[in-house]
Amino acid sequence: MSASTDALAEAGVSIWLDDLSRERIESGNLQELIESKGVVGVTTNPSIFQAALAQGEAYTPQIEQLAEAGATVDEAVFALTTDDVRAACDIFMPLYEASDGVDGRVSIEVDPRLAHDTAATVESARALHATVDRPNLLIKIPATVEGLPAITQTLAEGISVNVTLIFSLDRYRAVMSAFLTGLEQARAAGLDLSTLHSVASFFVSRVDTEVDKRLDALGTEVATALRGRAGIANARLAYQAYEEVFSTPRWQNLADDGARPQRPLWASTGVKDPAYPDTMYVTELVAPGTVNTMPEKTLDAFIDHGEVISTTVVTDGYAEASKVLDDLEVLGIRYQEVTALLEREGVDKFVSAWDELLAGIATELEKAGE
Repeated sequence: MSASTDALAEAGVSIWLDDLSRERIESGNLQELIESKGVVGVTTNPSIFQAALAQGEAYTPQIEQLAEAGATVDEAVFALTTDDVRAACDIFMPLYEASDGVDGRVSIEVDPRLAHDTAATVESARALHATVDRPNLLIKIPATVEGLPAITQTLAEGISVNVTLIFSLDRYRAVMSAFLTGLEQARAAGLDLSTLHSVASFFVSRVDTEVDKRLDALGTEVATALRGRAGIANARLAYQAYEEVFSTPRWQNLADDGARPQRPLWASTGVKDPAYPDTMYVTELVAPGTVNTMPEKTLDAFIDHGEVISTTVVTDGYAEASKVLDDLEVLGIRYQEVTALLEREGVDKFVSAWDELLAGIATELEKAGE
């Protein structure tokens, strides 16, 4: 590990890789990232799988087997993705055991087309959980309104969850409440709370992308001064909400029975605007008990020149963060409007990636069957 990643770990930040492919698994690259770059977990999403299956020949033998067996496109995608995630879980198992289940985690997302269907989301979560069949698996469920009861139900059944596509503070508070309710129901069912883990994936750079576009349209000096500040401000206020919720008597009652807190996970941490420092969504969001899931490009940049300037950069910045959001409102940039748009776009992007994945596998199955 590098001095930079050592410093992150010492500050209480877990480094997860926001990528997975069969090539990474079979080449030994994933194991190498664990040993040399401090990676202690992996997140996936429909876009990542679409990119992985569109490149190279690593999946060809299994696709040929699936075609011979008469698998449908949906069955083939399910088999391909769950096999990758199971293999990754096995690679991370020593880290999972060494960290008492906190890290060594691999996430797989429910079919994104189910984002607004509570019952179908729960069914998908159950199927993924049963098929991968590894204790270090996290099931990703989008934080849509319909996803909230699915989060509760899934946790109540003893399935660990990564809640994804969180953009607004109000929705994040609802996610934390859904998590606590799920634990309360799991306890009532007699489950061991210490085995249930969860992270809440709060998206960062996409907020800046949308807000900066609106600031640029205004074109004023005041607007320009606020560029690149909304995403970090929003995430810092999310951590403030996390601190509040996980210091309540309701939480303490669960913790007394062995529950683990739902950690904030900073997602979408690759910098989209080249004018910004390429490590800013890491450096500016260092806080204990968090996860930062990075594209490899961001991880390499942090290893090369990133610094942990302060371990209190988040908690010291609450007042400034509130002012940033207030200043945006004064300029007519409505927080609720922006975050609602980003949630809709986030779901749509994952559905589009999933559709593209299905189309690609359909073509491959057809070729293999000829």
